[in-house]
Amino acid sequence: MSRTASVTSGPYAPPTPSRELTVVSADGARLHVEVHGPEDAPPVVLSHGWTCSTAFWAAQIRDLATDHRVIAYDQRGHGRSPASPVCTTHALADDLEAVLAQTLAPGEKALIVGHSMGGMTVMAAAARPRFRAHAAAVLLCSTGSSRLVAEARVVPLGAGRVRTWITGRILGSRAPLGPVTPVAKGILKYATMGAGSAPHMVEACARIVHACPRAARHAWARALEALDLDHGVRELHAPTAIVHGGSDRLTPPVHARALVAALPHCVGLTELTGVGHMTPVEAPDLVTGRIRELVTTYVIPEKATGVEIKEGA
Repeated sequence: MSRTASVTSGPYAPPTPSRELTVVSADGARLHVEVHGPEDAPPVVLSHGWTCSTAFWAAQIRDLATDHRVIAYDQRGHGRSPASPVCTTHALADDLEAVLAQTLAPGEKALIVGHSMGGMTVMAAAARPRFRAHAAAVLLCSTGSSRLVAEARVVPLGAGRVRTWITGRILGSRAPLGPVTPVAKGILKYATMGAGSAPHMVEACARIVHACPRAARHAWARALEALDLDHGVRELHAPTAIVHGGSDRLTPPVHARALVAALPHCVGLTELTGVGHMTPVEAPDLVTGRIRELVTTYVIPEKATGVEIKEGA
C-alpha cells in the first residue's frame, strides 16, 4: 500500500518513520516494518487487523512516538508486505516472533498491542518462547478467539445458520471494493464503526480497507472463519487489558467477556459505549491513554531495573 492510499492530512495521516526495515519470517515471507520515535525509549509493538495496515495506527504513532519507540508492521498480504500463499494463525505467530526478534534486544520487554486479527496474532503466539520473552504486557482491541462469523452482527438477522452463512459469504467475498465513494463509506461505517463516528474517521478507515488487495482480503477471511484460538487465550500469561466497542458488529462484546473469563491475568476491560470495531481510530485518545498506562505500569519498571515486575510486588 502506498501512502497515497491513506489520508494525507490530519491525525490519521501516517507519520514518517524514523527507519524502515524488511523482516523475513520463518517461511520466507517478507514483512514491512516501521520504527518511530527514540531508539532508547520504552517499546510498543502494534499489530493491525484484517484488511488494514500500519496506517491504521497513525493517531497512536503520532502521539506515542514523542517518548516511546513504536514498532508497527504490515501483516503478510497487507500494506507493503507482499502476499503469501500461507494464510494461517501459525504464520501470523511466526511473523510476530520474527518482528520481535529483529526489533527488540534479547530479553527486552515491550507492550504488545493487537487490534482484531492483530489480537488473534497475539493469541496465536501466546505460548511461543520468544513472545513470552518479550511481552511485558498486552493490550487487545476489538478481537475474539473463536466463532467470529457465528457471532458477527453485520447481517441484521437473528443468530443461527442462515445469518452465519450469509455473513461468511459477505466477509469472504472476492468482489473488488472499488473506489472510496459516499456509498462505500456508508457501508463500511455501518459494518465496522459506531453510528457517531466522525466523517474524517470513516474516510481514514475506508481508504485503508479499500487499499487491501482483494486476494488477501478473501484468503484471510477464510482463515478467520475457521478460527479457534481459545487455547491461545489460556496461554496468554502476560498482564492483558482489553478495549472493546459496545457497538462492535464484527466482534461483538460477547467476545470481550469471553476473553475476560478465560485470560489467566486480565488487568481490565474497557467497553466503549457507541464505538464500533475500529477502536484505535474511533477512540484514539482512550486507546493511546491505555497504552501509556500499561507501558508505565509494566514496561518502564523492567526497562529501569532489568528485573521482571509482577503485579502486586
